[in-house]
Amino acid sequence: MKEFKPRGCTIRRLMIRRLRPVLIGLFLLTFAAGRVVADPQCPPPPADPVFPGVIQLLVTATDIEQRIFHVHEQIPVSGGRELTLLYPEWLPGTHAPWGRNRINKLAGLTIAANGVPLPWTRDPSDIFAFHLTPPEGADRLKVDFDYLSPDGSQGEGAEVTSDILVLEWPSAILYPSGYPVSQIEVEPRVILPNGWRFATALESLPGSQAKSFKPVSLETLVDSPLFAGRHMALWDLDGDDAVPVRLNVFADGPELLEFRPEWLAAHRALIQEAYKLFESKHYDRYDFLVTVSDKIVGGGIEHHRSSQDQTAANYFTDWDKALSLHELLPHEYVHSWNGKFRRPAGLATPNYNVPMEDDLLWVYEGQTQYWGKVLAARSGLWAKKDALDAIANVAAYYKEQPGRRWRNLQDTTYDEVVAPRFLPRAWPSWRRSLDYYDEGLLIWLDADTLIREKSQGRYSLDDFARRFFGVKDGCLGPETYTFGDVVAVLNDVLAYEWRSFLLGRLTSLDRDPLDGITRGGYRLVYSQEPGKYFESLESRAKSTSFWYSLGLSVDREGKIKTVRWEGPAFKAGLSPGMQIQAVNGVMSDVAGRLKEAVKVSINTTGPIELTIKDQDHSRVARIDYHDGARYPHLQRIEVQRPLLDCILAARRADQPGECAPPPAAGAG
Repeated sequence: MKEFKPRGCTIRRLMIRRLRPVLIGLFLLTFAAGRVVADPQCPPPPADPVFPGVIQLLVTATDIEQRIFHVHEQIPVSGGRELTLLYPEWLPGTHAPWGRNRINKLAGLTIAANGVPLPWTRDPSDIFAFHLTPPEGADRLKVDFDYLSPDGSQGEGAEVTSDILVLEWPSAILYPSGYPVSQIEVEPRVILPNGWRFATALESLPGSQAKSFKPVSLETLVDSPLFAGRHMALWDLDGDDAVPVRLNVFADGPELLEFRPEWLAAHRALIQEAYKLFESKHYDRYDFLVTVSDKIVGGGIEHHRSSQDQTAANYFTDWDKALSLHELLPHEYVHSWNGKFRRPAGLATPNYNVPMEDDLLWVYEGQTQYWGKVLAARSGLWAKKDALDAIANVAAYYKEQPGRRWRNLQDTTYDEVVAPRFLPRAWPSWRRSLDYYDEGLLIWLDADTLIREKSQGRYSLDDFARRFFGVKDGCLGPETYTFGDVVAVLNDVLAYEWRSFLLGRLTSLDRDPLDGITRGGYRLVYSQEPGKYFESLESRAKSTSFWYSLGLSVDREGKIKTVRWEGPAFKAGLSPGMQIQAVNGVMSDVAGRLKEAVKVSINTTGPIELTIKDQDHSRVARIDYHDGARYPHLQRIEVQRPLLDCILAARRADQPGECAPPPAAGAG
């Protein structure tokens, strides 16, 4: 399969198979007239082999009590030939063998031709491949199986509740090997519970019980999840009927859908700030698919024309406590440009069972993490202070992370394979974990402030974003890139030793990660007060963090969740999973008493004594700590206007004079 090339980039590819005869006719007519109609922006896709026929897919998603999706497929075949059906393993956006956490939920697989069940065998070295031979004369297979959606009781987040369901199509399809997923056409349908509303980037057709959608490639189907629920609200965010952007929100109850005008204004500003940044659109519509629920699994997954934004139930009702979640939608939205349209060449695989190469995730995720925080500030989803505190928290973590002494940032790009995120991660501060996200952010802040400083404000990383992600406006992609392409566009913005700059930060051990903050006009400091952003992180994690003081965090019952390697708690022999039974001999309100003990430690001479239960044993751990509470913040250095303030300032309105670039800026 590796010989297949990445696809072309036009949105019109979505219907190219249906329109091919018409397009060929138009081509011949225009060629005879002495000219060929072509769009130089969006070249046609390469002539990859096309799967003969259309897969008909029906998912019955009405069994919400038992959380079972019933899958029914009709797959065209040629009788007498051996066939291999594949269950998706590697998916765009997951950077990992996603299917390893899903294939154990496929059950009841039966395959039949002409009404006769057929035997199948699983490949002994590839558990995602199923082999069979349809009989002579058979022209289609009937494939049925159940997808047993997790219920949330065994550490996996639920995908279905009594009020909401999340349907990810790759959980519910087997597809024929030997063809790129861009060249396999599928007619999808879904049956939902009565009265439920739904949202997806797919274009729906009129129907009754079964919701039908226009035929699309398997690539587009997998990239277009469907959310449904009893309680839904819909807001238009752009006002552009030609290329609409919609906010679709599904909630556990109608009371969670109250949306203040100022919050809606901030979400609408996000769209305009993104357009100002990238000066392009690479979709024909975009749907934010949002859940506000404490029952549905949280997190985000990017798609080209939509995003899965699964937030907490208090996203709207307790805006300040959900503050740390306000960057989720900006992050996933940026991925439409960075990760979906522009994609590392190693991630543009021909199908979902070819391993992906994650070595450029510090661009894919790291720069998206950067723009997600910047756009949260520029749009008003965050106040400037909240954005500064968010960056301070990242900076403090990597300033004190011991794992940076032995493992470089580049190596962390393989963590989704080495230690998939659905598995527990022991001692993350020592072994490191997905650091290409946040330490990657610090690299791009470093680059942004360097460009601004050396160009005296004429250029910035905004110029890189426009030149790198804003090309071929209107095209879908993927437009692949390499490390060399990143370096070339940076040099196009500002001539500099960018290759050495990037490699130094990716491969060095224990390099100070705060250069961008210092150049941006701030310094990292600690105070006794956490601030709204840090409090939001604690609320979201349902824990109290002493990470920058004692070096641990505890849940509301006093169970230790994390311990910082070589921190004070580590040196006292504490580890995750232990239970704190008492603080300085007092057993009630353990988390609250520990917080008070840390706060007053600056005025004490004795150690903090913790009574610890470790499995069947109990002991007293003494932590000799006297620096008080420590929460990270950024403190402004005395300069006229810090570069970081300019980075976080909105672009829609006129900028203050000291942030405006000098006139008559030439080429970089």
